[in-house]
Amino acid sequence: MDGEERFMERALELARKGEGRTAPNPPVGAVVVRAGEIVGAGFHPCAGLPHAEIYALRDAGSQAAGADLYVTLEPCSHPGKTMACTDAILRAAVSRVVVGCRDPNPRVNGRGLATLEKNGVTTLCGVLEKECRRLIAPFAKHIVTGLPYVMLKAAMTLDGKIATADGDSRWISNEESRAWVHRLRDKVDAVMVGAGTVSRDNPQLTTRLPEGGRDAARIVVDCLLDIPEEAQILDLKSAAPTLVATSEETPGAKVKRLADRGVEVLRIPPDEDGIDLRQLLKILGKRGFQSLLLEGGSRLNGAMWRHRLIDRVMVCIAPKLLGGGDGLSLFSGRGVQTMAEAVFLEDVRVAPFGDNVLIEGDVPCLPD
Repeated sequence: MDGEERFMERALELARKGEGRTAPNPPVGAVVVRAGEIVGAGFHPCAGLPHAEIYALRDAGSQAAGADLYVTLEPCSHPGKTMACTDAILRAAVSRVVVGCRDPNPRVNGRGLATLEKNGVTTLCGVLEKECRRLIAPFAKHIVTGLPYVMLKAAMTLDGKIATADGDSRWISNEESRAWVHRLRDKVDAVMVGAGTVSRDNPQLTTRLPEGGRDAARIVVDCLLDIPEEAQILDLKSAAPTLVATSEETPGAKVKRLADRGVEVLRIPPDEDGIDLRQLLKILGKRGFQSLLLEGGSRLNGAMWRHRLIDRVMVCIAPKLLGGGDGLSLFSGRGVQTMAEAVFLEDVRVAPFGDNVLIEGDVPCLPD
């Protein structure tokens, strides 16, 4: 890495400390650099507290004057619960601001940089831009469309199955891969599964890390509301809520029983897949959910894919073979008929987890 990228990478490392905790704001990190050395650093910890630039400038103190500020996202130019970051930068007499990417928020996009330049601050935008945009992908999707950013997570055998024909999937992946899943849950706003997964596996869908971690909200898609009432997901002692999404046509008796136990039931218009999943995501988006981890089975995954509601795919592949063709695939339903129609993921990353391999990539915008 050159010097610019090295300092921006440090800002990214700081920003990642806020992942999953900053909504409705994005995670952002910043460092102040003077004479080639970092003299101040900070990140945005949660909504309502100062932004990353403020913490970094406070940390640098008087050394910020005439220094360079590296920040993963364009500084805001409008006051909210805290002062505008451009005002703080100008007060600190920073001479140069290096930005990872522009803010997709229409209230900011380009205005922060323009304000700085108008007041004599040199700016540079686009250092490690891809990495910075990946970091704020949930915020960007939500601020532009109102929908949460959906990440599909699955474990798969080498012969392409996420479960046996009877639905058994414990365990395809190894312990290292499963620890990674808990780190993912710690960083997202919600985890979503189907009723079949709850009935078959009776999961908790909580975050279980050595240092604890934060539980995400749990969303169960249950079109017929046949979730077992003894399912442990309904009785969890967690600060995060459990929501069950069912059809508007579902009778109300069980809805009331679940509500009496503190479970919120969302009544969603029906469609050919049971419920209107896009409408469900709109409701979740209005409630401020920016990121959603889809841990569904073949049926829910397939419905989400057909409706083009998946933004990122993350699959851990294990060196195991089921043998035969009757196991469950990642997506149910009929796929494309020719290899030329296959969807190529973008910005693909590959990482080993012991003898498992993670393949991760973004779903491109597909034509209607």
